[in-house]
Amino acid sequence: MSDNTPVAAVLDRLTEEIKVKFKNDMERANHREEIIDRLFEENKALRHGLLQEALTPVRSGLYRLYDLAGREAARHHGAPGGDEHLASLFDAIAAEVAEVLARTGAELLDVSPGDPYDSARHRATRTGPGPEGQVMAVVAAGFHLGERVLRKADVVVGKSVDDRQESSEPQRKDG
Repeated sequence: MSDNTPVAAVLDRLTEEIKVKFKNDMERANHREEIIDRLFEENKALRHGLLQEALTPVRSGLYRLYDLAGREAARHHGAPGGDEHLASLFDAIAAEVAEVLARTGAELLDVSPGDPYDSARHRATRTGPGPEGQVMAVVAAGFHLGERVLRKADVVVGKSVDDRQESSEPQRKDG
């Protein structure tokens, strides 16, 4: 029986060494998997960023086309001598351009007269009479990609008129 004891001890020691080696190999394999997953995600984010960067000039051209079609539609709607069929065609072109932009991820910003002015979403092109700090008119549409604003909406911002500041005559004190 004494011959089995050293063999059993050797087998136990070898089994323990194999378990330790296997555990170390598994930890290394798991670490490699984590690195591969992280590199995959970083690569995906970089590719997405490059795609978004490549789309920037395309979107710029589409923004201008959207603005042009919208302006022409507005010019022909209800104008004396305006062509309603042509106005509808320009509306359809603007809608299609907006759809193409949406396929690139650029969605229209929801901006309406009466909204509070927000410098993160709006670009004030001029001021006009109206409630202070409110959007009075939308001059050009804005676009966003998720939470990121790609192009601010051009707006007219209300500016209340102070009668006292408009008076050029100095006030006299009677005394």
